[in-house]
Parts: sequence; structure tokens; C-alpha cells
Amino acid sequence: MRVVLTLGALLGLAAFAACGGDDEGDVGTPAPGGTTSAATAGEIDVTLEEFSIAMQPASAEAGEVTFNVENVGPDDVHEFVVIKTDLKADELPTADDGSVDEAGAGIEVIDEIEDIPVGETQSLTVELEAGDYVIICNIYDETEVEPHYAEGMRTGFTVE
Repeated sequence: MRVVLTLGALLGLAAFAACGGDDEGDVGTPAPGGTTSAATAGEIDVTLEEFSIAMQPASAEAGEVTFNVENVGPDDVHEFVVIKTDLKADELPTADDGSVDEAGAGIEVIDEIEDIPVGETQSLTVELEAGDYVIICNIYDETEVEPHYAEGMRTGFTVE
């Protein structure tokens, strides 16, 4: 039993040492595959479904942020729109059909992914300043007379 504990302790120390490094150059140093530790820290997992948006985590540090956006449906194509605004998620200016007026007062569309099919994951990397943002799906389904934003596909997002 003593050998197992000693071996376990040695393996734990070896793993800890492998994760360490000097204090210079660790952040932003390219890792294998070309990503940086700063970019990895700024990754947000997003799930789109009828009719909600879930994000983990719900905030990020200012700088480069990558959103990994999965549409789990089950039926509808969705989109992912990043908007900088001081307005609350349910107070964005809307058109007559209930979709968000993306040229409306008080909002700035930063970027978006359009038409994400059910079952697909797409990524969007943007440079974000500190402040408040709203994430929406702004699809209007004419067949079902269904504005996804008005149906609840919106959430607040904070960048610190």
C-alpha cells in the first residue's frame, strides 16, 4: 500500500511539473496546433435550440473570444448574432414582424453566423471590448410566423 501511495504521489508531482513553466511568455505562447492559452481561455460553448440560448460560461475577459455554437434544434435552423448594447436582452428594437432591427438605435452588431443547420457546430472568433452584449437568434420563420428573438432566443453576455 505504501508503494502505491508513493507511486501515486510521484505521478501527481510529475503531472503538476509538466503543466508548469517559467513566468515569462506562458500566456499567448502558441501551443501545438497553433492555438494560444489566451484563446483557449476565451472559448464559450453555446447551445441553440427552440427557443433558448445557453452559454457556458456566461462571461469572458476582454479580447479575443471564440464562440463554439451548436444547433441542437430539434427542428429549426438558427443563427448566432453578437450585439454590443446597454439595453436588456428583451428590450432590443424590433421590426413589425418581431425580429430585431439590427440597424436600430442603441445596438451595434459585432458579427454573426447565419443559418446554422440542426446538428451542426460552427465557431465565431471576435475581438470584444469590456461591456454588455446580447446574443440572439434573429431568424423570422415566415411559414410559422415565428420570430425566434421574440420566442425567447436571446441572452445577456458580459465582457470584463
